[in-house]
Amino acid sequence: MEVIHKIGRRKTAVARVYVAQGEGKITVNKKDMADYFTTATLQYKVNQPLTMTNNDGNFDITVNVYGGGITGQAEAVRLAISRAMCEVDTENRGILKPEGLLTRDPRMVERKKFGQKKARKKFQFSKR
Repeated sequence: MEVIHKIGRRKTAVARVYVAQGEGKITVNKKDMADYFTTATLQYKVNQPLTMTNNDGNFDITVNVYGGGITGQAEAVRLAISRAMCEVDTENRGILKPEGLLTRDPRMVERKKFGQKKARKKFQFSKR
């Protein structure tokens, strides 16, 4: 099996994932996954597609991720790994699709508008 390359995005985070046959090591930005994603919740999000498809210790995964915050990065990595698992075996699609792991979350931060305080909040209008 050659290396599979997939991209996942969430908010402004972009994750590039390289999946190769191996013993289950996940490296994120040249660090171990446990060092990069410190909380158990983020580690669970990253491992979710692997555990659901029973591929926990089968692949070595190298991740380059940038932009956004730590949660957006973890969810971008999850999407990329899910896409890679579908390429490994097409039957994995039926497992991951109902859980929503193959759907790109389109929610982005709304931009601030000119003449306003924030995206939606206006300056207070005082009538004397």
